[in-house]
Amino acid sequence: MRAQTTSSRFRALLNLKATSMSVNINNNVLLLQPFSFEDTIQYLKNAADTKNLIFGKIIHAHLITSSQLNEQSNNVVLMNSLINFYSKCGEIRVAQNLFDEMPQRNIVSWSSLMMGFLQTGGGFQVLKLFRNMGLVDGIRPNEYILSTALSACKGMLFEGQQCHCLGLKSGLVFYQYVKNALVRMYSMCSDLGGAMGVLYSIPGSDIVTYNSIISGLLDHGYMNEALGVLNRIVAEYKAWDEVTYINIFALCARIKDANMGMQVHNHLLKNSGEFGFYVTSSLMDMYGKCGKISYARKVFDSLNTRNVGSWTTIMAAYLQNDCFEETLSLFLDMELEDVEPNDYTFAVVLNASASLSALGYGTSLHAYTEKLGFKGHVIVGNALINMYSKAGFVGHANKVFTEMINRDIISWNSIISAYCHHGLGNEALSLFNDMLAAKIKPNNITFVGVLSACGHLGQVQEGFYYLQQLMNQMGIEPGLEHYTCIVGLLSKAGLLLEAENFIRFTLVNWDVVAWRTLLNACHVHKNYDLGKQIANIVLQMYPDDVGTYTLLSNMHAKAKRWDGVANIRKLMRERNIKKEPGLSWTEIRNNTCVFVSDDKSHPELKQIHEKVKDLLNKITLLGYVPDIATVFHDVEAEQKEEYLSFHSEKLAIAYALLKTPPDAPIRVIKNLRMCSDCHSAIKLISKVTNRLIIVRDVNRFHSFRDGNCSCQDYW
Repeated sequence: MRAQTTSSRFRALLNLKATSMSVNINNNVLLLQPFSFEDTIQYLKNAADTKNLIFGKIIHAHLITSSQLNEQSNNVVLMNSLINFYSKCGEIRVAQNLFDEMPQRNIVSWSSLMMGFLQTGGGFQVLKLFRNMGLVDGIRPNEYILSTALSACKGMLFEGQQCHCLGLKSGLVFYQYVKNALVRMYSMCSDLGGAMGVLYSIPGSDIVTYNSIISGLLDHGYMNEALGVLNRIVAEYKAWDEVTYINIFALCARIKDANMGMQVHNHLLKNSGEFGFYVTSSLMDMYGKCGKISYARKVFDSLNTRNVGSWTTIMAAYLQNDCFEETLSLFLDMELEDVEPNDYTFAVVLNASASLSALGYGTSLHAYTEKLGFKGHVIVGNALINMYSKAGFVGHANKVFTEMINRDIISWNSIISAYCHHGLGNEALSLFNDMLAAKIKPNNITFVGVLSACGHLGQVQEGFYYLQQLMNQMGIEPGLEHYTCIVGLLSKAGLLLEAENFIRFTLVNWDVVAWRTLLNACHVHKNYDLGKQIANIVLQMYPDDVGTYTLLSNMHAKAKRWDGVANIRKLMRERNIKKEPGLSWTEIRNNTCVFVSDDKSHPELKQIHEKVKDLLNKITLLGYVPDIATVFHDVEAEQKEEYLSFHSEKLAIAYALLKTPPDAPIRVIKNLRMCSDCHSAIKLISKVTNRLIIVRDVNRFHSFRDGNCSCQDYW
């Protein structure tokens, strides 16, 4: 009977919407009688666990009106329960007031309030309470109190070390709970040496200890040490928990070791009957980052239930493996299953759209994000900046950036890089200055953009200032990418010998990109002798680089060294190296139209060729002369001119002129470096048609307007 009465009271209280002590049930007023002490404690615990603030306030009000808080024998326990309830409901100030009003406190009182501040991010308050509990009430901490204090020391290494010393003096460090908290503390403070010291110096480690240490090592990039800890886990534990699997799959993904990942997968299948969403997501992520996309798909297809996290993970795996169309296809499949995307989903599919330069799809996704209320999400804004930038519309990217309420370092880096890729160095440097004024600390990626901007502008002194002084002041160590930007800067300025010496005498493990940059500069600045030397270096590093053969042949042709051209072509035949066919594509009314050089299969071929010929006739009157030296085919000059006339980008531009309104910008994507003949022709086409023509080749964006290009004839 007693149990039934208590249950009835509990159900009635759950339906209350006010703190009145009168409950109206079926128009009858029931006056609540005082609860038993045990019932009250249980009700407060339920309210805390479910975060039911209204219900807990009702119990609190009932305790006040029934004078139960005045009973000295139960006061401390009841007050502790109330502090715990308000802390878990986020009402930390109410919990603090109750704590301050207590005439008598015990260790649970201090622990409850400390946990409340810890859960609400009040680390300093936790440490202040930890210090005062001994000074005010003379209470010595136990292992749980010390663990709470250690958990509050995120980013406060000195305070964490003091807690560590206290644990050593009191012997509390030998509790497993405290040892695990110490490992987490040192990891959170980026002192992995301290974390490893705790692991090896204090006896007794459980799976939680190893999970904490391996997670910290992964966060800070200590892969070899993480592998060492993994060996200990394998030797000491046969049964792993979900966190262990997640960490180990993350390790396999970071070092791209698919074989080890498959072994761990087998271990999971043998030892765990069921595993949750986070394990399957980390498994798919591991296979994706190791290039085993088919394995990731098998895991995905085997799932009985799929949530938005599962879909986003598999889409991200396809994106990482350059399967952009498949990524967008999966997004449509997810929509068909009525799974609503989140901000991370949109970030993935927007980046896939960016990689395809699918502007129509990207703008549709942009509208969809706003419809679902993701406009203010930073990760979505960053992806939109990237999408519009890669589609050739840096103005749209800047509009997204300026409308962002919150920005992170990625937002700034994305918009600075966007302007750099479009050759707008002044705008990029202006944004960098705005970033510094906003007190946003740049990182190494920021300075890649800044140095690239200096390269576009030919600002040699400013570039070296950023590299040698500003980066040093900000504690950023220059890497290969920064030094390669300096090579580009010197090359753009025509300081080719200085660029070569910079490569030879800077102690960096150079890759082929820097030498290619210098080779391209030799071609642009017509220093063919140095170019030949650099080309030989590039071909020694990368013998199958068709672009180097092409540049070298063009340099020989422009220097009228026809024997050199013949030798290059012979060498390519001997090595079975074939020039990749030129492809260009443009988007017309959300349809992507692809063109191949000298394409004969297009249904509107006749109209396109007539349009090309008409354009060539018009620009010939402005001084256009075909640059037949760039043609690889061994044919007569007249045939070379014919071949040049129908390069894929010319076909795409002619088609876009036929299909778009007179004032619409034209956007073309090309898979190779644009040849000098097409570059000269498109400059003049932009003039005679009065159109903005944006061409993105393998190197950069070219914005043609009124007979000029944004690259200033350097690409």
